[in-house]
Amino acid sequence: MLIYKIFRRPEWDDMVAQGHTSGAPVDLKDGYIHFSTAAQVMETAAKHFAQESDLVLIAVNEQELGADLKWEPSRGGDLFPHLYRKLRSTDVLWDTSLPLGAAGHIFPKGLV
Repeated sequence: MLIYKIFRRPEWDDMVAQGHTSGAPVDLKDGYIHFSTAAQVMETAAKHFAQESDLVLIAVNEQELGADLKWEPSRGGDLFPHLYRKLRSTDVLWDTSLPLGAAGHIFPKGLV
């Protein structure tokens, strides 16, 4: 299954340059990298990035992350994927811009 992470453009550019990241400030604070499933990612964007443009959406195969990925309760008791190691650029299957439209973020067709 694919899981998703939203980065602000400078965070993404930094990861590309370094080849890895410990995540965004919220990830550093919590001690793991937050991901969302396809069913969760729109709400994540609305809740944490409501008025932000110039975002990057990435996809990762959750099976490739192994035991470092934990499914833990979060928002509303739903299980969310949390990565307890650095995210490497080699983990990323694809990335795409996540523009902000009049009604919210515009996700790739077929994702949600």
